[in-house]
Amino acid sequence: MSEVILVGQEVPDFEMETYEPETGKFGTFSLKKAKDEGKWTILFFYPADFTFVCPTELADLAEVYPKLKELGAEVVSVSTDTKFVHLAWHRDEKLLENVKYPMGADPTGKISRMFGVYDEATGLALRGTFIISPEGKLVGSEVNFYNVGRNADELLRKMEANAYLIGHPDEACPAKWEPGKKTLKPSEELVGHVYEALNE
Repeated sequence: MSEVILVGQEVPDFEMETYEPETGKFGTFSLKKAKDEGKWTILFFYPADFTFVCPTELADLAEVYPKLKELGAEVVSVSTDTKFVHLAWHRDEKLLENVKYPMGADPTGKISRMFGVYDEATGLALRGTFIISPEGKLVGSEVNFYNVGRNADELLRKMEANAYLIGHPDEACPAKWEPGKKTLKPSEELVGHVYEALNE
């Protein structure tokens, strides 16, 4: 079994087949291509097509997808279903009518295992969200069990913070940070005085 990628580590290049809702065609997602284009990559793993919580999550993600693209990110939803099942589900499930991002197929579980979300007992992926920088480093990781859906607004907030920090590496974003709010500049003077820095 290959090692699971941890936050802060480089993600090995990989490819996976996709269903592309914008064109109605099949395609391929390549991490190397995303890096070559200077894009962030957001992988959004979910258990299975034609289930119950999953379409609500993908619909929620579709609402923030345009903003994520503006930040230079490509989103790929991923399950262990095939690209053919993705096509059928997208065609049949009305909640998915606004989904425009690629839907990745991981039927062997190879990519799911790489990120530690593959459930050997079921052959399904847990609800995992992973943010990969344009350089290929894993900078964000969140994993939920099957029965708890995620909030795409929080994913957007995290992506906004990561996009800001790549241009301001000497700063840090405090809890609930949003664009326009104060950041922190770690230093000896800041130790024990974060309250003053945020409220001055």
